[in-house]
Amino acid sequence: MSESKEVIRSNCPRDCYDGCGIIINKVDGNIQQVLGDPDHPVSRGRLCSKCALVYNGVWRDENARLLFPMKRVGAKGEGKFERIDWQEAIDSIATRLSSIVVEQGAESILNTHYSGTLSLIALEFPMRFFNRLGATDVKGDTICNAAGHVAWGLLYGESYVGFDPRTAADSNCILVWGANPSHSAPHAHKHWLPESPAKVVVIDPLRTETAKQADLHLHLRPGTDAALAYGLLHVLKREGLFDQAFIEANTTGAAEIDSFIEAATPQWGEEITGVSAAHIEQAALMYGAGPSLLWAGQGLQRQSTGGNIMRAAGLLPALTGNVGKPGAGFYYLNMTPGVAGIDFEALEGSSLAQGEAHSIGHMDFADELSEVGKYRALFSWNTNPVASVPNYKQFCKAMQREDLFTVAIDCFHTDTVDYADIVLPAASFLEFDDLTFSYFHMLMGVQAKAQEPMGESLPNQEIFRRLSMSMGFEEKELYESDETLITTMMQQMNLDFDFDEFKNKGHIYVGDEAIIFYDDLKFPTPSGKIEIASVQAEEQGLPRVPQPWADEPSEPGTLRLLTPASNWRMNDSYANDPGIIKRSGPASVTLHPDDAKRFNILENDKVRLFNESGEVELVAHIDDMTLKGVALSYKGRWPKLDADNHMNVLHKAEKSDMGESSSVHSTEVFISLAG
Repeated sequence: MSESKEVIRSNCPRDCYDGCGIIINKVDGNIQQVLGDPDHPVSRGRLCSKCALVYNGVWRDENARLLFPMKRVGAKGEGKFERIDWQEAIDSIATRLSSIVVEQGAESILNTHYSGTLSLIALEFPMRFFNRLGATDVKGDTICNAAGHVAWGLLYGESYVGFDPRTAADSNCILVWGANPSHSAPHAHKHWLPESPAKVVVIDPLRTETAKQADLHLHLRPGTDAALAYGLLHVLKREGLFDQAFIEANTTGAAEIDSFIEAATPQWGEEITGVSAAHIEQAALMYGAGPSLLWAGQGLQRQSTGGNIMRAAGLLPALTGNVGKPGAGFYYLNMTPGVAGIDFEALEGSSLAQGEAHSIGHMDFADELSEVGKYRALFSWNTNPVASVPNYKQFCKAMQREDLFTVAIDCFHTDTVDYADIVLPAASFLEFDDLTFSYFHMLMGVQAKAQEPMGESLPNQEIFRRLSMSMGFEEKELYESDETLITTMMQQMNLDFDFDEFKNKGHIYVGDEAIIFYDDLKFPTPSGKIEIASVQAEEQGLPRVPQPWADEPSEPGTLRLLTPASNWRMNDSYANDPGIIKRSGPASVTLHPDDAKRFNILENDKVRLFNESGEVELVAHIDDMTLKGVALSYKGRWPKLDADNHMNVLHKAEKSDMGESSSVHSTEVFISLAG
């Protein structure tokens, strides 16, 4: 009897720059293998190390998935539940929420969510429910990238469009600052950067694989990025590489930073940043030759002065005229669906909002949740805050409150699920149709349903349709079908084919040629120009112009702790896969050889990292990829799977200078041998 074979094209919805194409091979109706799409311009037939494992591992394992609605039967945090049916689960949630709204108001209901999946309907549609309800939102970007958005909003007027990676074909230099493509954009690392004719300069306190591959690596001391930016500007100005005509026509306030630029000699830069004067000179000349691209990574602004750092780095294209022409530009994030024409406000139901919007940031989350009586309910969906929020111990204690009604929606039994009163099982990306996007490449893709949802799991959007119905909400936007939503988005993108044809294609580029952003040299700032000097910044209590600041070196006996994505974990979405757990090994910390000698630590020693927030026990690894005074330990572990040896135990809720955002990479720790 012959086998029935089927090939389905889809796309990866994970929180990653690449946005890879996927091939799902089915035999006799069952998924046999999930692979990279050979016809996709990014994946080219291969998935990254993470997704190649998890999409053929835990994501398809019924024993690992949440399959049925459940209610708590043990103490909060124990993770003990019993199965209930969907109607009981939905009605019990609606009854509790309705009571809270009457007794205290909808603003006492917290809604926390982020990018557990980036397929558009599953990511945005649930906000229609919370907008209609009037709940308080925990602002997702404050755990990730809010400082950078505020900073580039001040400088350029927005931060959601950058350069189109296709324009690299016309570039002479690509400056990658505070991003590590080898771990967080592995296909860009493997293909896009080396295939460009441009020289590649990497600025990073770690010698990453991308840094090793680059033409030049500026190995700077953490927290000195703004000073380095001014050191580069000094050389550019001295060598006549400023575009004076562009500056006069398209910027405001350039003269106000002249004294900073004049003082920031390469020798001064070397003393402050640790980067040699010769390398500062070389990097400036490579960038100044132009046209040049600047990729400012999200890790760059996760520092106490991260907003100022972003404003300072953003001066390079502004003063050299590397804006609005082929091969030039600046990038922080590409909201590709918006470029394609998708109406995000409509998708998330902004018009449904009830009165004044209420929100808090992640840096305040533990404090706010600890205030008994202020918040009566917590919804957690598309995220695992117990594994990502700072002030970990305080947050866990607050989650144990019996008076806090908690609902968790997830595919897996995460740390946050352990604290829930009601657990609702979410369908995975393999189990419903949607649209996906890359926030780097100008690519939109399909998410194609390849199998029925496991157990009784449901897509996020269907869960919230049912909740809306049980709450008695009548607005039609709360009940739009996936088919209608997809059709609407495709119409907004002006596509001349239907979703079935989109499934055949798998993906599309936005535009036939590279998009040159700001080719009209108009910017959405108050002046319509690039605002080097910003009245808005002054009104927010910030410096009028970017400052050449640098953090002081760590105190004797302490280390600056950096906790970026690893080759095996970009975030905790991958943490429960057995293959990932095996390959990534025990939680470790990488130390410079001089620091290992200073603290009498040998390779594979068990060491203790600690500060006022907590302590973790890790295995020592010694490597000069870090600088002296810097400790490296990769993020993305679930606390309950690693005996609380995850980095947020050490992360204090200290806000960056802009956006009430995370300053996780400014964390200082002590170290000693364990035991």
